[in-house]
Amino acid sequence: MEPIHRFLNSRTVRSLDLSELLLTELQRVDTESSGLPPLNRRLYLSLRTAILSGRITAGVQLPSTRDLARDLDVSRNTVMSAINQLTAEGYLTARQGSGTFVSDTLPDLGPLTPAARGRRSATDAPAESPCELSRRGALLTAQSGSADYEVQPFAPGAIEFAEFPVQVWQKLQAKYWRGVDRDLLDYGQKGGYMPLRAAVAQYLSLSRSVRVTPEQVLITSGTQQSIDLAARLLTDHDDEAWVENPGYWGATRALQAAGLRLRPIEVDAEGIAPSTADWQSKPRLIYVTPSHQYPLGHVMSLQRRRTLLRFAAQQRCWIFEDDYDSEFRFGGRPFASLQGLDTDAQVLYSGTFSKVMYPGIRLGYLVVPEHLLDAFKTGLYDLYRPGQLMLQAALTDFIAEGHLNTLIRRLRVAYQARRDELARRVQRCLGNRVAISGQESGLHLCLLFNPDYGDVDDEAIARAADAQGMTVRPLSRYYLGVPQQRGLILGYGYVPTERVPPWAQKLCELVRAQLPA
Repeated sequence: MEPIHRFLNSRTVRSLDLSELLLTELQRVDTESSGLPPLNRRLYLSLRTAILSGRITAGVQLPSTRDLARDLDVSRNTVMSAINQLTAEGYLTARQGSGTFVSDTLPDLGPLTPAARGRRSATDAPAESPCELSRRGALLTAQSGSADYEVQPFAPGAIEFAEFPVQVWQKLQAKYWRGVDRDLLDYGQKGGYMPLRAAVAQYLSLSRSVRVTPEQVLITSGTQQSIDLAARLLTDHDDEAWVENPGYWGATRALQAAGLRLRPIEVDAEGIAPSTADWQSKPRLIYVTPSHQYPLGHVMSLQRRRTLLRFAAQQRCWIFEDDYDSEFRFGGRPFASLQGLDTDAQVLYSGTFSKVMYPGIRLGYLVVPEHLLDAFKTGLYDLYRPGQLMLQAALTDFIAEGHLNTLIRRLRVAYQARRDELARRVQRCLGNRVAISGQESGLHLCLLFNPDYGDVDDEAIARAADAQGMTVRPLSRYYLGVPQQRGLILGYGYVPTERVPPWAQKLCELVRAQLPA
């Protein structure tokens, strides 16, 4: 093989040369690994090591995935999976029409050690690392909650952009830019654009039975910021917080970042289900998704809601209600919000426009008790400098002119058709090997594998789906500690209705191939 310095000086890497280097690295990874990772993971580690060690330098163009797959004698999907992961993490950059290049600026992560290669759960202690992250930072970044591509078939949380009235939205924004109001260019010290706060208050009062005045509504950059703000203002470091288990990873990350001790609370068909020991604890904050538990999709029963409210009043703790997708209810009896049942001003209610508009709008709302309003307005301004008043003004008109209600109605029809088709195809193909939960509302289904048929590696199924161009999430990743169930989270918001049958068939065939015989 030619000297290594040739890789350092060349601006392109020939496929055969890179294949020789990667084959050597693959052999080293195989030797050092205590358990043999999947081939796409081994290829990812090998290419990542070659980049970090300087054998392939910044700006170098990689061969095509087709050529690399041929020379390595592996499937193209295996190569694409490794390349996609490195691109998502910032090691590679894809340039439209030009190819794939090693990034000029690489993440400062250092080579992976054999001990760190395995996936760690959110509760594992972070391993020693040459980077200078704090223990909290290492814990928060030990596992990413995002996928390589959010916008592809069955990606949880993704929504269909084709229904969004882009031209209407452009005109509304252009109106404010043509006659610029200087006040709309400021940070926004008062909790957000008041006409938008009033519109949100009216909507929540009518549709979700939230007890709210416009002054109680704060406009945030979304659910993550709302959780972070509540945790910072209502809790102290090392306070206990209850979280649903399995639960929303984003809430877990935000609460961990605030220095809280998380107490995972099991979930049953009626929502969060504290044990006798749980009821004896003293949480400072309780995070729940009562209208559509994430990810299992259960709706908290009225009795469970009242019990939780009584407990919070007795313990003088706060409840954070995340009502992230209540706009999309397709069946079943609707329940009023938890906040609407609260008589002790102990519930903070959060929602987002990302599910009904588009994710990148980064606008949400937080309803706080009146006696906390001044403190939360101060905290929102001092900690985040929110701004985006011009965007908020356009959104106000979007709501006032009826465009939001029209969009929601159209999306409900489209999403219900996709949900029905996806559930029907999955049930027909997999039968009693799976149970489907979360069908009454939302943008995703949860497939629960029947343990009577043996253990199922949902992580392996997710990796196999990724190689086929689909994003599904393994249910086991949503647990703190040992997973109690295995399954898959399937988002149907992005899949066009006519494409659900072929994609569902492909997924079912893939799942059947992975299930125990």
